[in-house]
Amino acid sequence: MTSGIEIASEDLGTRGAYRAQVPGAARPAELAWIARGNTRIATRTYVPPEARGQGIAMRLVEALIADARAKGFTIVPQCSYVEAAFRRHPEWAQLLAPAAG
Repeated sequence: MTSGIEIASEDLGTRGAYRAQVPGAARPAELAWIARGNTRIATRTYVPPEARGQGIAMRLVEALIADARAKGFTIVPQCSYVEAAFRRHPEWAQLLAPAAG
């Protein structure tokens, strides 16, 4: 279903996003983040209604995970979708930012 969907990454230093153009949708699917030092706070995930249920949001999260591994940053899953994805994938636990406190 999502095999033809390409993920683009935008990194503006203090914020960025992963985006996927969805055929027939007015706006792209997006996972937005904010940088805090060597941590990326995943703030929101959006998939157009006509494209939901096709695995696009997970593809966006997987792009974030791949970049965290390649670039050495940790992740705070502030977005409920990203948080749920981390619960489903305990093998990603080493990429979670340490809890503040």
